[in-house]
Amino acid sequence: MITKPYFSYYLTSFNNQSHQSHYPWRFSWRNTFINSLEFEGNVNYPSSSNYSNDVSRAISPDFTKCGPVDLPPNAITSPYCCPTLATPFKFIDFKDYIINATYKYKNNSSIRVRRAAHLVDDEFIAKLEKGIAIMKSLPNDDPRNFIQQAKVHCAYCNGGYPQKHPFQDQKIDVHRSWLFFPFHRFYIYFFERILGTLIGDPSFALPYWNWDSIQGMQIPSYFTTPNSSLYHKLRHYKHMPPHLVDLNYDILSPKIRTQDQQISYNLAFMYKQMVLANTKELFMGSPYRLGDPAQPGPGSVELAPHNTIHDWLGAVDTPNHEDMGTFYTAARDPIFYAHHSNVDRLWELWTKLEGGRRDYRDDPNWLDSKFFFYDENLNLVRVKVRDCLDTKLLGYVYEEVDLPWLNVNPKPRRTKMQREAKKSSILASKPITKFPFVLDSKVSIIVKRPRKLRSKEEKEQEEEVLVIEVTELQSYENVKFDVHIDDDEDMLSDENHAEFVGTFVSLPHGNHGHKSNTRFMVGISKVLENLEAEEDDHIVVTLVPMIGKGDVTIGRINIQFMSK
Repeated sequence: MITKPYFSYYLTSFNNQSHQSHYPWRFSWRNTFINSLEFEGNVNYPSSSNYSNDVSRAISPDFTKCGPVDLPPNAITSPYCCPTLATPFKFIDFKDYIINATYKYKNNSSIRVRRAAHLVDDEFIAKLEKGIAIMKSLPNDDPRNFIQQAKVHCAYCNGGYPQKHPFQDQKIDVHRSWLFFPFHRFYIYFFERILGTLIGDPSFALPYWNWDSIQGMQIPSYFTTPNSSLYHKLRHYKHMPPHLVDLNYDILSPKIRTQDQQISYNLAFMYKQMVLANTKELFMGSPYRLGDPAQPGPGSVELAPHNTIHDWLGAVDTPNHEDMGTFYTAARDPIFYAHHSNVDRLWELWTKLEGGRRDYRDDPNWLDSKFFFYDENLNLVRVKVRDCLDTKLLGYVYEEVDLPWLNVNPKPRRTKMQREAKKSSILASKPITKFPFVLDSKVSIIVKRPRKLRSKEEKEQEEEVLVIEVTELQSYENVKFDVHIDDDEDMLSDENHAEFVGTFVSLPHGNHGHKSNTRFMVGISKVLENLEAEEDDHIVVTLVPMIGKGDVTIGRINIQFMSK
């Protein structure tokens, strides 16, 4: 017989902060103490106060058990993304790697500076081209080889590694969770170290493609020169310079806008994804611990612009918009690393907004989550999330550029009187929504607010968050739906207005028939203030399926309050 606290510990992932809307599931756990534990049916989610805090539930891949990955239909590569392992299996810890690194960071003069991609000179471009060319020329079984490096992303992002015993049936996926930012920081860090060593310049740093600034909203031209090692054939042929990126790109219905319009929409969208995502859950994604199902919930920037730019770059004539349009091949495009340098930069910027924002660094299960990477000297290095929280200790910083999105704060499209009239008619005519429902057409849902008229102090301490439980998500399909609050469903607002609050984006991610559950969260405190709706008992949430109609089920929608 298992006592309740012990049993509750192994159900941590199903508390009301992560998976409380998941439908009946089957959970099996085995070790030397218990032969089998199975549970089915309705779940009574235990309070987090019941869990033991003295046993680590940090995610760690069973690196020696790497296997075939889950690929979408008609994949263009093999499902084998595992690295070559030395016999006997051995690795070094990151702290020892840093001590014995080829170069050490003793003062600011040795810090590498990642520069904005549009500001680099010809000498820098030549070094970058040389480094990528050398990586592509290395033997196929060399872990530093360009394709081998790309396979690292494939293995960690498409289920190549199982979790540690007794949860080996759960495959690790670093997307849609609090692992997204730290995994990719380490990934491009080691890629950068390898490249710098190969060209004989340990001070070399990758560029960041700052698509969030006006000057950076097109592919850097040196990535499009046909004879360059930075050129990649599998890209969207219509999106070459001077075409501007659409940070909220819809692959089925691309918007036709002037350059000024696109810039305005991009900056408004960046404001929402960065400034309004003011809690760790909103920006970084949901907790993901040992024993949890993968993809508990993505952060704002991961969904977009991260996912949308992947889609925007992917080729139109490949089955899953390979290479950048799907994760198993994304890192085969050299621009991937400039793209993710900027994603990493946004994490660094977010931590400093509003005098400093809180991440998960008080949670040992996040801090002790582990990954393995090969370094520039062919050593396998085990890293922990806690090792990457300060970029200066990793030996790099980002060149500072203007942040034109920082104070945009989009305003409502309609007057308060117009919004209230429309809202009143919806409240009077709409029946109560029955959950779950398949999202196959535009739908408006009335959502009750648990609290209203909060004081300034309360709003400074907690964010009001719209939580959308996404279930039965078809992992092998492109899926995108937009979310609006108190909008006119007959004439919906665009990204540059307050009524548009966010977008959920999922790239082809798994094999046919595989479905996943996750949640989508949007901060709405500032939105309700801008809409003059802070006194309202209800809000009207409109969901608009843009891609993959019918490929996702909405399990529940509610409002929660999350600490800042």
